[in-house]
Amino acid sequence: MADDKSGRDKQARDAERRQQEREIATELERGDETEPSVDPATLTDFEGELDELTFPATGTDVVAAVGDHGLESAGERYTIEELVPESDEETFDSPDAVRVQVRRPTVAAAMKRIVEASTTLRSTDLSWSQRKAYEMTFEELEAIDADDDDEGIRVIRDWITDRIHDEERLPSSREVRPRSGEVLSGERLSGPKRRVARNIDRRFGRS
Repeated sequence: MADDKSGRDKQARDAERRQQEREIATELERGDETEPSVDPATLTDFEGELDELTFPATGTDVVAAVGDHGLESAGERYTIEELVPESDEETFDSPDAVRVQVRRPTVAAAMKRIVEASTTLRSTDLSWSQRKAYEMTFEELEAIDADDDDEGIRVIRDWITDRIHDEERLPSSREVRPRSGEVLSGERLSGPKRRVARNIDRRFGRS
């Protein structure tokens, strides 16, 4: 029947949304962030402004409403516009979803570039699972080279966006593996950083 495909598509979207809601709830409960958390004072003011928005809200809506609001993290200042994809295809179901998006600013800034680049693809969507794979790679790289001006994150971010623009496709998480390996290969890792590197190895099945 003609409705079968649309029904399956709806089931897939509903399943992905439930997964997204579960992961957002888990993120909000985590206390062992890989990156210093956003300053609570600036986050409280920001959350107050979010109450003025109606949800679900698009990334465009969020940036238009609170894009110039600043957040402090580890001595750096970021605006919401730098952290939230300005796209009608980016949808936040609740204020909590926006909060999770911005709580790791260096990761959020990298993902903003990737999400916005992905909207130029005509027949490919950035799925939630693929997005989380990218984010987890950035989180691990942040834990490894936090003292090195986030060079590893920029290298992987630019490589992914180059593939999107030059090859008109999203690289798979397994394609990202050797690129993150190149970042790690030049490091003399301490004990804690070596453990983080092994986490990347296990995540992507690198021997």
